[in-house]
Amino acid sequence: MHSVSSKQRSWFRHAIQIRGSVIPAILGRTIICGAFGAGVSVLHAVGVPVSLPVLAGIIPNIVLGLMLVFRTNTAYERFWEGRKLWGGLVNTVRNLARHIWVSVLETEKTDRQEKQAVLYLLVAFAVATKLHLRQEPVNTELQPLLSSPRYNKLQTMNNPPLEIAFWIQDYLQRQYQRQCLSAYQLATIQELLNSLVDYLGGCERILKTPIPLAYAIHLRQLLLIYCLTLPFQYVSQLGWWTGPMVALMSFTLFGIEAIGMEIENPFGRDSNDLPLDQICETMKRNIDDLMTLDPESSSWLVAQANMRREIAAGDKQLLES
Repeated sequence: MHSVSSKQRSWFRHAIQIRGSVIPAILGRTIICGAFGAGVSVLHAVGVPVSLPVLAGIIPNIVLGLMLVFRTNTAYERFWEGRKLWGGLVNTVRNLARHIWVSVLETEKTDRQEKQAVLYLLVAFAVATKLHLRQEPVNTELQPLLSSPRYNKLQTMNNPPLEIAFWIQDYLQRQYQRQCLSAYQLATIQELLNSLVDYLGGCERILKTPIPLAYAIHLRQLLLIYCLTLPFQYVSQLGWWTGPMVALMSFTLFGIEAIGMEIENPFGRDSNDLPLDQICETMKRNIDDLMTLDPESSSWLVAQANMRREIAAGDKQLLES
């Protein structure tokens, strides 16, 4: 019972909430349409023949409804695709971090620190992708995740996430050359790294492919014409209520169009955009937790790596002799 009551209060709280809604964006045009409807009511009251048959609005109703549905569905598809891409990015970062932490051998004292630095590079990739999609420069969010030379280098790059992916790839290649990583392991991890770059490309596709301008202009023109013709259709039936009713109907239609515009780019900082800051913080906590674990198989893997090196050295001596 208490849960149902809490849900009801939450419902009513959301129903009257202004922050995060499109009310501030559409309030001005809604008031204008309502005032225009009130003006038509005055003209009708003084005997000016301004009334139109209600049936005249049937075809515009259907066309406008279809256009608004298409606009909203297209915007939501972009929003949902962006969420799926970031969900895939989170999972891939977790898999990459786990593979690197367990699979890459530590044969020297500095190997652990270098491995930790690479895991933080994975978080830096996500943060850099977020800044890149928001078209913001490299800032202090990345500074704790990178060394000073790399942080300075990143500030000069046009696409910082790609540079970070290069650093991760370079690290993996060096570990393979040191025989701290097998060819099979390297191929598996590289495939995951390629997926990260693919997710970046998918997000860039959403960002750089907006709704065609001609479609957006035509929809707004049709919306405006329709809302301004509403008073002429309803004034004979509604009388002095025409202004408030036109304002209400305009509020509904303008709101649907504004919601589509709000969510078509899901990577910004608005209330209705994806919570990219929280997603990046979650990845950082996951990496920190992972680095508190010590792989139980590490000593056995080091022994196997030493054995492989000894066999390779012996084969080399035989060949030289």
